Amino acid sequence: MASDPENTLQLETTKGPVTIALRPDLAPKHVARIKELVRNKFYDGLVFHRVIDGFMAQTGCPQGTGTGGSGQKLKAEFNREPHVRGTVSMARASSPDSGDSQFFICFADARFLDGQYTAWGNVIAGMENVDKIKRGEPVRDPDKIVTARIAADK
Repeated sequence: MASDPENTLQLETTKGPVTIALRPDLAPKHVARIKELVRNKFYDGLVFHRVIDGFMAQTGCPQGTGTGGSGQKLKAEFNREPHVRGTVSMARASSPDSGDSQFFICFADARFLDGQYTAWGNVIAGMENVDKIKRGEPVRDPDKIVTARIAADK
């Protein structure tokens, strides 16, 4: 997976680099939208606003509160990919088709999410940096994505 720069997302976070293999085979529309947002620098400077120890770190809200997005909802692409340590998946409200720009990275297995959230990537390097992200709901003085880039664009 990492050998495909067009489907490799590189996050520079306040805790260090995180590399995510994008999975268009699982969720082609979500991956296309994530790449579009990354290329528009949408994620640069956004905080990890909801971080639950033993569960996940969530980001992608321009307000930093979990209430906002890019304004473009995505139709769910639920798949059979298990939510395990390092899985990257789309956050959403109660409606299955309410995913927008917010996503989360699983710290640990969260199999109860399987089939109900759109998994679209896997951390392939830097999971130790994800583990260092400051916890909280909301997080005080939160960690953030400094920059998000597609490897092919470097």
